[in-house]
Amino acid sequence: MLAPAKINLALHVTGQRADGYHLLDTLVAFADFGDEITVTEADIDGFSCFGAYASPELTGPGNLCLRARDALQSALPDLTRMPVQISLEKRLPVASGVGGGSSDAATTLKLLSAHWQLPVDDKQLAAIAAPLGADLPMCLRAQPLIARGIGEQIELLEQFPDLHLVLANPGVAVATPDVFRRLANKTNPPLPPLPAQMDAASVLVWFQSTRNDLQAPALEAAPEIATCLAALDQAGAQFIRMSGSGATCFGIYPDKQAAALAAQDILRQHPDWFVVATRTAGV
Repeated sequence: MLAPAKINLALHVTGQRADGYHLLDTLVAFADFGDEITVTEADIDGFSCFGAYASPELTGPGNLCLRARDALQSALPDLTRMPVQISLEKRLPVASGVGGGSSDAATTLKLLSAHWQLPVDDKQLAAIAAPLGADLPMCLRAQPLIARGIGEQIELLEQFPDLHLVLANPGVAVATPDVFRRLANKTNPPLPPLPAQMDAASVLVWFQSTRNDLQAPALEAAPEIATCLAALDQAGAQFIRMSGSGATCFGIYPDKQAAALAAQDILRQHPDWFVVATRTAGV
């Protein structure tokens, strides 16, 4: 099952709570590219990780897929005794601002819930997921939405267009806490109202009045992000921005063919980068 990349199309930091958590106002969409997760019956619980971005560090007990399994087993111990093998094909870079770990955990929760035939609805599953990370509830939804607060206040969008994107990462991992520490102003205006006409052209115009407040501090931490944004721009993107806390950037293109050609062009110049042409699913 696909664990889709989570793209912060716009991200405004609007405040900070007394406990240190930052308040966000973010428009999120999910790509048709991401990690892949499977769950199968097994004699004992097991976990494997493979793929382009697999590493030994990802197989430890801190992996969010394993923490998701453990959270379900803790919440419903009598219904989750059947051992399972969880397999993760890691296709997204780690610590790259596209919610890979959170989406992996959310997808694992969905798969395990179905595999064990658990009597839980979306609200109950979200309550189990929330302690694993602020992005988990929105990744469970995996559709266009606006998230506020620390990510727990979710507004699903009734309309949103498909967007053709190129995702590019210059091969640097950016630590989210470091980016937030570098953020000069933590009280910024929220997202403006969405356009009345929710087509691709109107959304592109709307993007011009929005921001990613984490982009500037991420550029300080990883100047390579500027090179990545420039490559997307030079490949004909209609709009460019960094996703989340970086370092993955996205460019929006008019159609599937333009995105595919742009991805090929960028890969020719930067063969060691992560580059993929994809699409965010509309409503």
